[in-house]
Amino acid sequence: MLKGIRSRLIVYITLMLLLIVLLLEGVFIAAVHSYYLGSAMETLNSRAATSATFFNKYLEGYSLSERARYILENLSPEESSKVEVLNPAGSVIINSFGFSSTERVSTPDVRAALINGKGSFQSIKPVQGERIIAVSIALRESGNTIGVLRYSVSAEPLYHVILTIALNAALIGLLVIAFGFILSLIIAKRIVGPIQQLTGVAKEMATGNFAVRATKRYDDEVGTLAVTLNYMSQEILKSEKLKYDFISSVTHELRTPLTSIKGWGETLLVGDLSDKQETLQGLEVMTGETDRLIGLVEDLLDFSKFQAGEIRIVRQPYDLRGLLEDLLLQFRYRGQTKQIRLYADLPDQPLPVDGDFNRLKQVFVNLLDNAFKFTPAEGEIRLKAVVDGELISVTVTDNGEGIEAADLAQLGTKFFKGRSRQSGSGLGLAICKEIIELHDGRLRIESEFTKGTSVIVELPRFQVAQHEAPQMPL
Repeated sequence: MLKGIRSRLIVYITLMLLLIVLLLEGVFIAAVHSYYLGSAMETLNSRAATSATFFNKYLEGYSLSERARYILENLSPEESSKVEVLNPAGSVIINSFGFSSTERVSTPDVRAALINGKGSFQSIKPVQGERIIAVSIALRESGNTIGVLRYSVSAEPLYHVILTIALNAALIGLLVIAFGFILSLIIAKRIVGPIQQLTGVAKEMATGNFAVRATKRYDDEVGTLAVTLNYMSQEILKSEKLKYDFISSVTHELRTPLTSIKGWGETLLVGDLSDKQETLQGLEVMTGETDRLIGLVEDLLDFSKFQAGEIRIVRQPYDLRGLLEDLLLQFRYRGQTKQIRLYADLPDQPLPVDGDFNRLKQVFVNLLDNAFKFTPAEGEIRLKAVVDGELISVTVTDNGEGIEAADLAQLGTKFFKGRSRQSGSGLGLAICKEIIELHDGRLRIESEFTKGTSVIVELPRFQVAQHEAPQMPL
């Protein structure tokens, strides 16, 4: 069984060459056969027609025997054909060797000459030990056929020449096939070699060795595949690095609150519980760190659901402005504690959207939380919403540390956290982006390092009938 590309290429190329050679050999041999035998037949036709015309014209009135004797006496000494004069019954009156015979000659050329005045015959199989070519032309007297002039020649020398040419052509054909076979080996090696190298690289990658690289040998499809394989390896390495960085970051994020909770727990256990202020401070720290753990675990759960495609959103129409106003009240207190000013620019008109209230709230809470996290004390954050045609655009802008240009392109991808030293899992923006895309919207980030960041959320505007208005869900 031909399982390899190399074997199939060799067999297919060899078979193709074999078929081409056989076809050309057949055409060539047929042409040679036609040329040699056709030339011989044409020569006999010319000689027989010339002789018959002359004798029919100038020997009129002579008997058939007299004509036969005159014909044979005036044959050219160089005549190599066998010349016979036959009576209407097909018996040989005399031939070029001077013999007569009562044996009847009934070959197709003779029969055709008696009926139509002219006939030819070419035997493919030997007749009386040899293959012949014959031409017969009627001898006439006053319009009546009185005999037949027959020229014949042995075709054996011609067939010998044709056979020699055919054998030489077959030898040349075999050489062509052998050359084609060697060429097919070279072509198959040049085609299969790079593929085998790519297969080895792919196997190495399958074992986890993504540092291996494929060699691009030619600017063809296989070369493009090598470049693509190398690009895939680079991207996997980047993804692996991000994943390990993420695991390291998440481990640190989990350990920090757990350390605080454990430390305060031990302090409260061995301390004086009558000190109410210290106890309340410890419980407050433990509660805050527990909230951090819950948030981190929820991010991980959401991320795993998004990866598995299990996140489902339940849409219903409502006014997004109500959600944003509630979040303003919630984060204004946080802004006071951190000495950060929070400004809002919301339109008076409704902001109708068709979406999942809880999921969109999760998005804007995350965006505002990030803004507060990266904005220094006495900074400012702006929340702006506008209706732009069929879109509702909500922008959260801060004047914090900003994002470096090298990190901006990857921000919002899975596991990417950037160079910031702030705590976080690196999943928040990726989850927000997924949620917005599930609402047929778009999340964009614009930032200038050291000057601030703007996160723009664009959602489709819900077309509300005039007699109804979107309501905040209860």
